[in-house]
Amino acid sequence: MKRGFYTIMAAQFFSSLADNALLIAAIALMFELKGPAWMTPLLKFFFTVSYVALAAFVGAFADSMPKGKVMFITNLIKISGCVMMFFYEYLQVPGVAPYVSVLFAYAVVGLGAAAYSPAKYGILTELLPPHQLVIANGWIEGLTVASIIVGTVVGGALISPKISAMLLSIDIPSFESDVDTPAEAAIIVIAFFYIVAAGFNLFIPDTGARYEKHDSNPVVVVRDFLFCMTTLWKDKLGQISLAVTTLFWGAGATLQFIVLKWAEVHLGLPLDRGAVLQGVTALGIAMGAVLAAKFVPLKKSLTVLPFGVTMGAVVISLIFVTWMPLVFALLIVVGGMAGYFVVPMNALLQHRGHVLLSAGHSIAVQNFNENLSILIMLALYASMIRADVGIHWIILMFGLFVSSTMFLVILKHRANQRKQDSLHLIGMEKPGQPGGH
Repeated sequence: MKRGFYTIMAAQFFSSLADNALLIAAIALMFELKGPAWMTPLLKFFFTVSYVALAAFVGAFADSMPKGKVMFITNLIKISGCVMMFFYEYLQVPGVAPYVSVLFAYAVVGLGAAAYSPAKYGILTELLPPHQLVIANGWIEGLTVASIIVGTVVGGALISPKISAMLLSIDIPSFESDVDTPAEAAIIVIAFFYIVAAGFNLFIPDTGARYEKHDSNPVVVVRDFLFCMTTLWKDKLGQISLAVTTLFWGAGATLQFIVLKWAEVHLGLPLDRGAVLQGVTALGIAMGAVLAAKFVPLKKSLTVLPFGVTMGAVVISLIFVTWMPLVFALLIVVGGMAGYFVVPMNALLQHRGHVLLSAGHSIAVQNFNENLSILIMLALYASMIRADVGIHWIILMFGLFVSSTMFLVILKHRANQRKQDSLHLIGMEKPGQPGGH
């Protein structure tokens, strides 16, 4: 791997760590402000809105300048959202509940993340050849999941009674009058991780890739985006990989909150300990991602689809488990299968997107679909919580949905192959590039 790849990984690790730690701190802040339970998943909903609303524009933005610079600018936006969350009282609109300000602040963090993502993934296709994309994605996804593990654990630790009491006892003159709760103390610490990520962004190399200047007319930008999205969905390989990653991210975001609720209701665990279970699931994803990077070459990426069907079934088994060692084992298995099937699909999607479109546009299309899935699934989950649907019924419906959807994707891929063998397209470069056809 080229040296710049490791700088990208470091920047991604600290930025993602901060995102996930901030989610736990935001949930704790919502609890402190007496926000209703059904509004908790809306934190992730508001975080994700920008991915969907700005999908047509962030790809062009990512391609408009060196991607290291894009990542630095967007990380500054994340820092701004983190600061806004700390000063949520000053954002409060008269007559509106204070937890709405928390939702707004986390939405600003999501705005930065939405613009950050096309640059983060797009630079991989600029920096590395196709045969290294699965390995690179394995490392990036593995490290991202490691950051989720560390971030959720750090977030849970920062709001735990012992550590939060220690943080609140520290005398910081500038903040003394503002730091009153465990969540607020945690947010100050989390801001430091965003600053570290921004520092690494400054050292990401310029790959030299330059793209044709995009039209600034919003109508033209949206039209071009729709063309790019149609192109990927019509591609026989693009549509399968896009369907899988779309399902994975929607299901994964919902599973975060399902695990927290299940830990509270089924296992009797508070938020800081429930966050550890999120970390256990993420550990499984990291293990699956590393195994996929080692054993699944790009040419064999579609052989992992059956793991998605099995994953849904294992999720359902959580209903019947209370013994903690078995709980940990099952969550690792669920995460492991998720990581094992999504990393090759992600690499395949990036490869086809790079061949058919530009790096920034292909990732923007991917983000739009994946985050639209997150919005829909989180909205459904919040609605079920508000309707007081039992967590066991939610888990059953969730597991059946994942398994049946993955089974339908497998059937679609087989039907595509009967019409025309598309597997030979894997590994091809753009026409006119070295090794291209």
